[in-house]
Amino acid sequence: MAARSDSDDDFFAAEAHDRTVQPAAHDEALARLGRRLPASVHLGTSSWSFPGWRGLVYRGSHSEAQLAREGLSAYAAHPVLRAVGIDRSFYQPLAQADYARYARQVPTAFRFLVKAPAAITDAVQRAAGGEPAGANPTFLDASVAAERFVLPALEGLGAKAGPLVFQLSPLPRDWLQPPAAHALIERIGAFVAALPRALNGQTPIYAVEVRDAALLTPRFVRTLREAGARLTIGIHARMPNAARQSAALRAMDAPGDEEPWRLRGPLVVRWNLHAGYRYEDAKNRYAPFDRLLDPDIVTRGALAHLIRVALASHQPAFVIVNNKAEGCAPLSCVELARAVVEGLKTED
Repeated sequence: MAARSDSDDDFFAAEAHDRTVQPAAHDEALARLGRRLPASVHLGTSSWSFPGWRGLVYRGSHSEAQLAREGLSAYAAHPVLRAVGIDRSFYQPLAQADYARYARQVPTAFRFLVKAPAAITDAVQRAAGGEPAGANPTFLDASVAAERFVLPALEGLGAKAGPLVFQLSPLPRDWLQPPAAHALIERIGAFVAALPRALNGQTPIYAVEVRDAALLTPRFVRTLREAGARLTIGIHARMPNAARQSAALRAMDAPGDEEPWRLRGPLVVRWNLHAGYRYEDAKNRYAPFDRLLDPDIVTRGALAHLIRVALASHQPAFVIVNNKAEGCAPLSCVELARAVVEGLKTED
């Protein structure tokens, strides 16, 4: 076997560097868009480990596993992507060290939107296939939520913690009819009110997302307001469109005839799924998530308007977009940023 020379060492060093995840090259137009987007607008995607984002977010080809381990710093270098959703916490509680490792990889102004574990937000336990397998004893248990979710997330992420989202899975049908629905709403309010109010001088942003349109009632939004939680605009095939959900948000923040409308807390949005598609159908249609296949101009316009309302209200906006909304979440964020910036120029 031939001995390795100094030039061989240089070659192997370069090869190792090429295997690291680097941010994609971005043109001046995208960089300028990032500079013009107000700092309080945090746009991002649901997770970051998608090989199809080559050339959009990442330079070169990388596996999903490698991006999950090493891609976050490159993701955070994108001019428009200032937030990301941590979805894996929905399936299994994460430790403080996990959150801290994420926080170390991103700039100071970056924010994480974190989903609470299903063990807290699903009324039933699930079998391997997802079917109900009995009542969940830790559903809406505030002490479990604090111990397994809130405190690890806040301690690990520190100032980079964005909204902590409690996405309630679809509920049993009989729970959504009065008087059971009224009791459920009161239970949700009591749950939120019992969560930690502050940690190391940091005030958490609690947000509740529902997958049952029947819950979007004046009683529900009033209860969330009194408990100190934000209503998440959750765009999903099971839910009304963004404009109709924003009416519920307006009822929360401007219950009278207040004009103009002002938000009384952060805007929290999760743009999850294109209308008319089931999750698996959208996944199959849009993979590998490298282009916008079904631009949703109506939803994008409604969200741009909500972001401008947040800006006028001096409130931060957190908008997390899924690949299954239009086909490619980073491109959806870019188009949404353009809509916001163009709208601000028009208002000026």
